[in-house]
Formats: sequence, C-alpha cells, structure tokens
Amino acid sequence: MDFFEATMKIGQATELDLETAELLIRVENSGDVLYGALADRLGNEEAAELLRRNGREEVGHARRIMKVLTLKTGREYVPPPEVLEKFTIDLPDSIDASALPAIVEGERAGDVGYQRWAEAETDPEVIALLLRNGREETKHAERVQQAIEILAAAERS
Repeated sequence: MDFFEATMKIGQATELDLETAELLIRVENSGDVLYGALADRLGNEEAAELLRRNGREEVGHARRIMKVLTLKTGREYVPPPEVLEKFTIDLPDSIDASALPAIVEGERAGDVGYQRWAEAETDPEVIALLLRNGREETKHAERVQQAIEILAAAERS
C-alpha cells in the first residue's frame, strides 16, 4: 500500500479503531514527506514555505493520534516500528499549481473524517484532540489555496 492508497483507506473508515489509527499515524507522519516533496518542486519559495509548514504540523497530528490511543486504552501507546515508518511518495520531478487543488480537497476531507470520528467518541479529551487535528486540516487546505494564489500571481507577473 502506498501513501495515496492508505489515505483513501482512512477516508473510507467509519470508526477510528486500532488498525485505522495506526495507519493514520503513518499517513500523518508522512505528511512532511509529501509536503516537502511538493514544496521542493514548486519553484516558488513563498508558496513552498506554506506547504512545509503544513508538513511540520502533520507530524503533530500523528503524535495526537498516539495520545488518543493512550487515552482510549488507558495505557501508554507505544507504536511498533512499522507504524512509525514513513511512506515514500513518488511525485513527478516538476509540480505546478494544477496539482494542488486535489491536496486542498484531501485536507478538507481530512477535517470531515476527524469530525466523524470525534462524534463517535465519549471522552472529552479524545474529542478535543480529534477536532483539533480536523481544524488544522482545514487550515492546511487554506494554506495550499494560498500557495495556488501565489503561484498564479507569479505566473501573471
């Protein structure tokens, strides 16, 4: 399974069980790989920095999911090594703004997923962690949209 297949599988998950949470940790932890690769290919440092910031925050999402698992099980969650293994992400050598709307939609869908999982929980701390990740996914979508606008303005110049 690659990063994109894993992301689709998570998007189809109706509950945040252990298997889904561990896959989510791996995907979120790989967010810095995805955003770093996109940023490196854009050719615009202002837009690239917005994407790199998203990547750094995705790693924080993985840590929050580990905390969620700790709260849900009542004991410290220690991920097995394969859960911490980041996906490699194959992208074309060159990326332009046309590739980014799909990322915007993926981030928005991530927020919806986190909201859905939060609605199924009863622990207020778990709910808060899930909703925080979701809100940040929407912020990521907004940053990617900003990057699209920066690239469009640079193209017009």
